[in-house]
Amino acid sequence: MIDLHNHILPAVDDGSRNWDMTLEMCRIAKEDGITHIVATPHANDRYRYDRDRHAELLRELQEKAPGLHFSLGCDFFVSYENIEDAILHPARYAIAGTHYLLVEFSDFQTPHSMTDVLFRLHSAGFGTVITHPERNPVIVQYPDLPSQFVGMGSLIQITADSLTGAWGRSARKMCETLLKNGLVAVIAS
Repeated sequence: MIDLHNHILPAVDDGSRNWDMTLEMCRIAKEDGITHIVATPHANDRYRYDRDRHAELLRELQEKAPGLHFSLGCDFFVSYENIEDAILHPARYAIAGTHYLLVEFSDFQTPHSMTDVLFRLHSAGFGTVITHPERNPVIVQYPDLPSQFVGMGSLIQITADSLTGAWGRSARKMCETLLKNGLVAVIAS
């Protein structure tokens, strides 16, 4: 099993705080049957995304957790600056060796701007994976958006905790609807 969206790199963002926590996350992942983890540090206005630094941490992680395989991607927050940089440097943001990009929309974007962003990213050669749409208030308000995203070629990723109700009733209901409609490609840990 592959964990496609994981904030496992230590002291990089709001995920693992230190190496002890990272190694415990690896232990639990192995117990759960995960064989490959994609480290996805945030690329947003709160956390600086430094692909070279993250790659160094990933190499160190591979040495410390030899029973797992690791790749590097990012949790790409949609902003003008990020989009422009991603179009110029796609390998900086895509999941290693692929054209896939995890895309997180702002809670304040309009539905039209979301589809415009996806069009631009797809035109630049990215395959997009929309992360946790069930937690985005705009997407929840316009529940037909995920099917539009899929129709444009995007994949949908929901969060397991949303499905179990940890993010509230609205997120759980949205997950159930997305699953019922066959729109979910990935369930994140």
